[in-house]
Amino acid sequence: MDIEKRILDYFNHFHTHPEVSWKEVETTKKLAEIMTELGVKHHTFPDVTGLIAEIGEGAEVVAVRADIDALWQEVGGKLQANHSCGHDANMAMVLGALLHLKDETLTKRVRFIFQPAEELGNGSLSMIERGAIDEVTHLYGVHLRPIEELPFGQVTPALHHGSGIFLRGKITGVDAHGARPHQGKNAIDVIAAIHQFVKSIYFSPFESYSAKLTHIQTGGDSLNIIPGSAHFAMDVRSQSNDLMKELQQKIADGLHAIATLYDVEISFQWTDYTPAAEVSATAMQIADAAIRQTLGDRATAPPVHTTGADDFHFYTIKKPELHAAMIGIGADLTPGLHHPDMSFNHEALAIGARVLADTIKTT
Repeated sequence: MDIEKRILDYFNHFHTHPEVSWKEVETTKKLAEIMTELGVKHHTFPDVTGLIAEIGEGAEVVAVRADIDALWQEVGGKLQANHSCGHDANMAMVLGALLHLKDETLTKRVRFIFQPAEELGNGSLSMIERGAIDEVTHLYGVHLRPIEELPFGQVTPALHHGSGIFLRGKITGVDAHGARPHQGKNAIDVIAAIHQFVKSIYFSPFESYSAKLTHIQTGGDSLNIIPGSAHFAMDVRSQSNDLMKELQQKIADGLHAIATLYDVEISFQWTDYTPAAEVSATAMQIADAAIRQTLGDRATAPPVHTTGADDFHFYTIKKPELHAAMIGIGADLTPGLHHPDMSFNHEALAIGARVLADTIKTT
């Protein structure tokens, strides 16, 4: 069996059949077909997408996770599902690790978690609720990295993701005629104030963080009406969970103050929280040893700290005794993750699959 060709075939299929969060129906069916073809025990769920498979025998359970959803974004002028975050690659690498391991004599069980809805930051919770990490002592994830973090051929044993959360808000003021602005409460003025406010938030420069408006919707087709209402959203990130709490409080205080200043109502809620990484030193050391064994010392990169977020870290938040780490694969990925035209060196897929398989065997 040509494992590298199978990995590339898997990638090409998932790349050309992307599905967004919670709608990965055909993706789940395809994964089930692959497991049936390989003779691997697996099960799906009646109420959510995703799949769990298992090979090997023994009391100990080691797991590996792949996220399966795509983003919804404009590509070449057309809105569509798109695997610009590389989850198609993650699935292919994890399936490749399964191919490397399935005919091995294993003294432990190896569980493969194909998880939905990572892009919404809560798909991992659905898998946790359905027993994905029951009995699991060690958990590994894998993700391609942009070229500014890792070049092709370099692999890191741990990604230290930051924390991320969205804020969705609504401004309720008063509409007015364009000739009589004094009679209204202009939501656009409030939006401008919020924009300036979030840019004036400062914490220690030794820890990364950001808050920025990512969505604004206000007004209609009539250009002589000053709009009183608006919807807005923010993307908020920090490198640690403690700083995220401070950042959320600062933003909430600021929005309340702006509402008072402009005499409007600002309602908001926080959604889709993703925690910062809680990396296990034990899991990181095991992955580091496996990378050195597979690729050599020169290809083994130090841990990477990145401002991106990943709901993989809910697994350790919900089960603190779990030894978990996410392995980062250098792939010369450009222009960047979530860019509609993201591309990478496909030879990285085989590298990631081998590293994952050796990490699991080393555990």
